[in-house]
Amino acid sequence: MKRFDIYRANPNDPADRPKYVSYYIDMNKCGPMFLDALIKIKDEIDPTLSFRRSCREGICGSCAMNIDGRHHLACICPINKENTEKSQISPLMFMFVLKDLVVDMSHFYAQYKSIEPYLKRKTPKTEGQREYYQSEEDRKLLDGLYECVLCACCQSTCPSYWWHPQDYLGPAVLMQAYRWVIDSRDEYTDERLEKLGGDMKLGECYQIGMCSLTCPKGLDPRRALEHLKHLYVEYKHRKEAELTTI
Repeated sequence: MKRFDIYRANPNDPADRPKYVSYYIDMNKCGPMFLDALIKIKDEIDPTLSFRRSCREGICGSCAMNIDGRHHLACICPINKENTEKSQISPLMFMFVLKDLVVDMSHFYAQYKSIEPYLKRKTPKTEGQREYYQSEEDRKLLDGLYECVLCACCQSTCPSYWWHPQDYLGPAVLMQAYRWVIDSRDEYTDERLEKLGGDMKLGECYQIGMCSLTCPKGLDPRRALEHLKHLYVEYKHRKEAELTTI
């Protein structure tokens, strides 16, 4: 039997104070992942438990939560069956809790939308053109970026994001901004870099590295943001040089 202490809260009920509730599961009758344990608890013990889930393959990012002090995707986070100590499960840190393990992602998605995460072109397709060519070398530059599932694990682990969530875009959103800035098919590179300046959108990244430490997909947002900051500085220097020439 393994003990799971799960955060329970319902902000819509003033009488329901946040608390941890303990559940015990026979690990010989449970799947290997933390999501299996949560589903078993909801199906067999407490149907009022709320959490998000969808793909069970680490692709959708729905089941992001804090497990034993670190952010994970519950569907690909294995339970250590040799560890008989309790496990603690709570929502993503510093995000508004809607109920139990479900947090409000609307602000995160709004920030993601603000970077215009899609291909933007200035030159129209020529007659008969069906695709925009990209070399294998340019395509490889996107490896380690496009795999992000927008689970917000890195976002809610970043101290800079805790301090200024309304202004700082955060590692997940900025890494996706970088993904489009370096895409050889996109023709709005300067405009994208210009939008990242001011209001602490990019400047609040202090290269702490918690984002890369916690990413459940093994990506490196810190390194991507380091490159993005260099690109932004080069862009500003180039713009200043152009104004000086004029």
